[in-house]
Amino acid sequence: MIPLRNQVINDRAQHAYLFCGTRGTGKTSAAKILARAVNCEHPVNGNPCNECPTCQSILAGSSMNVIEIDAASNNGVDNIRDIIEEVRYRPTTGRYKVYIIDEVHMLSGGAFNALLKTLEEPPSYVIFILATTDPGKIPLTILSRCQRYDFRRIGVPVIMERMRELLDKEQVAYEEKALHFIGRAADGSMRDALSLLDRCIAFYYGQTLTYERALSAIGAVDTDVFADILKDVLAGNAGGAVRLFEEMMERGREAGQFVTDFIWYLRNLLLVRAAGSEAADIVDVSEEQMAGLMSLARETEPETIMRYIRVLSTLQNDMRNASGRRVLTEVALINMARPQMEIKTDAVLDRLRQVEGRLLDIESGAIAVNAAPPAVKAVVEVPERADRPPAPNAAPDDLRRIAGEWERIRSFLPEGLLKTVLKNSECNYDAVGLDNKLYVRLLEGAVVSFSKDKYNENRKNWQEVVSQTIEDVCGVRAEVIFVSADDGNGGLYKIDPLEKAREDFSFEVDQVPDGEFDDEDMGF
Repeated sequence: MIPLRNQVINDRAQHAYLFCGTRGTGKTSAAKILARAVNCEHPVNGNPCNECPTCQSILAGSSMNVIEIDAASNNGVDNIRDIIEEVRYRPTTGRYKVYIIDEVHMLSGGAFNALLKTLEEPPSYVIFILATTDPGKIPLTILSRCQRYDFRRIGVPVIMERMRELLDKEQVAYEEKALHFIGRAADGSMRDALSLLDRCIAFYYGQTLTYERALSAIGAVDTDVFADILKDVLAGNAGGAVRLFEEMMERGREAGQFVTDFIWYLRNLLLVRAAGSEAADIVDVSEEQMAGLMSLARETEPETIMRYIRVLSTLQNDMRNASGRRVLTEVALINMARPQMEIKTDAVLDRLRQVEGRLLDIESGAIAVNAAPPAVKAVVEVPERADRPPAPNAAPDDLRRIAGEWERIRSFLPEGLLKTVLKNSECNYDAVGLDNKLYVRLLEGAVVSFSKDKYNENRKNWQEVVSQTIEDVCGVRAEVIFVSADDGNGGLYKIDPLEKAREDFSFEVDQVPDGEFDDEDMGF
């Protein structure tokens, strides 16, 4: 890095550095290079010569001037106190004592407090280099005393160049497509890229490293398979998407890797959909893959792609502590293909997309639609009252039928306060007294405070409206009486045929001779 090199050249090295970045981006390697540079006997333009005895001892790991500490396993106060004790002694050889503390965010609160005192008043011959992947966990008091450098992810071309250098040195034949795939799978980490490369070589030692062999060794999935799965999902073909996933699992692919790669594929598709041809500078894929993404992007909406990414991201979090990863992935694919399983906004939009697609297919003739049979009218057509004879009075059987169809009868009432009041009501009749009256009982809360006056004012008129509606729908005339809690004793009147029968007759039901009473007589 140019700033660090300039500091070495001008002898202005700082007492504390903080190197931040994701794994495998070279934080610890840069720290070791800086440790050699500040102690090198013959530096070359700010870089270590790597030939002098000091550089050689540091490279060999035998130098007493460079102490590397892993804070993940040495994170207590006692470990930092040991450092503080050692800091008091000058280096035996070289100019600086360099302490490299890796994963420094793992230190405990007490350890940070112990380290803070040394960072506030460091000896002139001591340099601390703190490396971390999570600077958000480091106290501000520590951050304010360090010169911070952020390490970015390494680009695929740089990773590929390093892999070419190693493969040529080891005399291993390879395909450029395979190196490109490994470099992309490393996600900006040089260490991960070299680990994946080593695994591929071990799987097929002595053979040419091809794209297909790299896929097989890493357990990844070709992008063409993702395109096929996405087409099935867009078409609502959940079975086809699950079938393709099952085929990959049978070939030894790993469900977690599948989800990660699928999210990355959808990310590329979303960028292509948003930026068009300009996405070529953002999306790191081959020309052949870019053509496939451009073609598929025309058939998808950004909202749909974002819903799929959300579903898979949720799945990725759920898979961390789950044993049945395969089942969870199958459920997620079905969820993506069938948005009707969700009620979220993006799922509703996806359902509308499917409906619009089917309508377009019908209009274009791609889907044949048979003529639908005439719809059965749900509402009974009632002739005009002036043209029909007076309806007969309701018999007990009619009253029982009306009580059973009370919900349907209420739907024919005119809109307004009456229909609102009767929404919380039930209809009964006196099966014992046989007075041919219908009792509409308003349940608790039916008549609220704001409508009590209206109810009392219009009660008789409303009873007539309900009676007329019953006549229009059922063809019989019945006298309707409203009963509510506001009616005093009337509100306590319950039309319960069984209880009324037990009160009016002194004998038990099992003493009634067979055949004299049946369920219909009791109003059941």
